[in-house]
Amino acid sequence: MKQRYRVLAFLGLLSALTFLDRLAIAVAGPAIQADLHIQPQQWGWILSAYVLANGIFEVPSGAAGDRRGQRGEMTRIVTWWSCFNLLASWSRGFWQLCASRFFFGLGAAGAYPNIAGVIARWFPARERARCQGLVWAASRLGGALAPVLIVPVVHFFGWRAAFRVLALAGFTWAAVWWLRFRNRPQDDPSVTAEELAEIGETRAARHEGAVPWRRLFRSRALWMIVLAYGCYGCGSWFYFSWFPTWMMHTASFSLNGVLFASLPFLVGLAANLAGGQLGDRLTVRWGARRALRWIPAVCLTLTALLLVAMAVFHGKVAVVVLSSLGFGTMDLMLPSAWALCLAIGGRLSGTATGMMNTAGQAGGFLCTIMFGYVVHATGSYNLPLYFIAAMVLASAAIFTRIDCTQCVDAD
Repeated sequence: MKQRYRVLAFLGLLSALTFLDRLAIAVAGPAIQADLHIQPQQWGWILSAYVLANGIFEVPSGAAGDRRGQRGEMTRIVTWWSCFNLLASWSRGFWQLCASRFFFGLGAAGAYPNIAGVIARWFPARERARCQGLVWAASRLGGALAPVLIVPVVHFFGWRAAFRVLALAGFTWAAVWWLRFRNRPQDDPSVTAEELAEIGETRAARHEGAVPWRRLFRSRALWMIVLAYGCYGCGSWFYFSWFPTWMMHTASFSLNGVLFASLPFLVGLAANLAGGQLGDRLTVRWGARRALRWIPAVCLTLTALLLVAMAVFHGKVAVVVLSSLGFGTMDLMLPSAWALCLAIGGRLSGTATGMMNTAGQAGGFLCTIMFGYVVHATGSYNLPLYFIAAMVLASAAIFTRIDCTQCVDAD
């Protein structure tokens, strides 16, 4: 096996672990709320504490990876978040849990921008959409495994044990990554001359110390994708935060029934793999400028319609089918969206994707906070879905205007 594919396997494992850690609190949410006597609006703040901190530090962490290399930065990220997973297991009330989730999000910030930076350094442009597809498919595998793994642990050992197991897994990954990975393929003795020729010289490989912030901030294409991804974040974070609770209150699922929350992520896994192939093939056929803007636009339009349907139809079968189709359709566009940002960012891919993902976290923060307060004020778990659908539709419209040929570091 070529060394860059081993690197991709490490990135996929990290992506799965990231979503296991991210969704653990959502899956264990009913048990935590009952144990610590937490109200819906308070739960919204606990869920959003992670999103807020993650969004604030996403760009600095992505820029640090561009400047110093992803080996040390990703080791720090996973070690940090594992420490605060461990501390979350000792929480005894609202403020302790909220603080531990905030610092967990602070440490986890930059995971995906740094993954994108590794892909930009280690893979030729023709393979990047597929790489992003595999990375995001792995994240959905982690999301699918979260209910399957977390619910039994919570049932037999309590919710605190789940966070301790995840912390141990994170420490293990960080140690192996530090020992095995090198920032550049040229520095890895396992990479042959033939593979180096296949990888070629990329903009990301031409490493510079300083990040040209003025050039980034002047890029219209970058700001457009930042805005589009922020609107998209409202849709994705509904699934990452409130979805298991929404299932219980909308269709009367039990805690064990929340295992059905795995199905959207399994569909998302397949959609990401298909989306990576679709992005690369249509890029060859239509050109990157056309393909990478229309795939997200069409997928997100369909997602908005499915979210509205989820607010209207409340039967158990309808909830499972519509939510799975909605998430899968939304995920079909994800590899193309990240490949689009890599094309715009060039050698500054970690920083550019950090800006994009920060906007996604801002959308997620808005979604998680708004959802809790709407439920508290109205008692309806379906009313917020109309707002989320509108934000996703706005994202689709913005994607149609993005030109990925406007690279921020073009000569």
